[in-house]
Amino acid sequence: MAKRAMFALAPLALGLALMAGPAFSAGSGGSGGAAMPSESGPQYDPVAEYRKGTEAYQAKDYKNAAKAFQRVVSVVPGHAPAQYLLASSYIGLGDYKKARKPLEQAIKADPALLDAQRDLGVTYAKLGDTAKAQAQRDKIAALKTSCAGSCPQARQIDAALADIDSAMAGATPQALGPSRPISTMASVDKAYVEAVSLINEGKYQPAIALLQDSLWDAGPHPDLLTYLGFANRKLQHFDVATGWYGAALAVAPNHRGALEYYGELKLERGDRAGALQHLARLEQLCGFGCQQADQLRAQINGSSASAL
Repeated sequence: MAKRAMFALAPLALGLALMAGPAFSAGSGGSGGAAMPSESGPQYDPVAEYRKGTEAYQAKDYKNAAKAFQRVVSVVPGHAPAQYLLASSYIGLGDYKKARKPLEQAIKADPALLDAQRDLGVTYAKLGDTAKAQAQRDKIAALKTSCAGSCPQARQIDAALADIDSAMAGATPQALGPSRPISTMASVDKAYVEAVSLINEGKYQPAIALLQDSLWDAGPHPDLLTYLGFANRKLQHFDVATGWYGAALAVAPNHRGALEYYGELKLERGDRAGALQHLARLEQLCGFGCQQADQLRAQINGSSASAL
């Protein structure tokens, strides 16, 4: 069954001006004792800080870019683009030691992020850790073997290997940085509309690809994160969905869509108590006639009736 469109596009362009609220501590999707929102919100607006960071980065103001991206990852450590751009900012400042950890975090969040794999190999080489640099190079070389020159990233893979080789030989590669440009919010809105349409058609995998790509341009916007959770949940990637919902609520603890859908996920995994916690939070936020509360309540009541 097609799911309703969750939000108008205006919030996506406006950021979180209307979404301030208490912080969220993500709990297990299968635990009745999962944590609910606390009474203190994030110190920084991660979406606004991400935009500040990208603007500073594009202006080669790496010091202020690093400050902004550090604020983003302090709230959403699993946001691969912010971790990568934080590391790239440190590299721009010549600080490979500081770049290492966010590069490792970026790859942990997105193992397919080739720019981060390349830069991590270069960073290990610049830090004198030849063994780790070689190991990182070997991972990229394995990609080259499986690609066999026919995949879209073939040239990027060859360039990454050359950059690591150059760094291991003592030189400093000149082409480090993201291989994709940061687009405008107008392009994000367009991708968002397309992703929602794909989700409503049940085409979850292409929707996920669009939404993940949009994270580079919009930063950790809670609408994008929530729909990533929803699409992964529909593919029964429950642990992945839990991570996306937790990230959305870390950014915007009062995000009604995330609260509803995360509650539905908990119910689907047998965590009725956790779903009831989300329902109570929604009722506290929006009271009578709240669509998200009504939807979650109906799901909970339906599960209770089917258990009889």
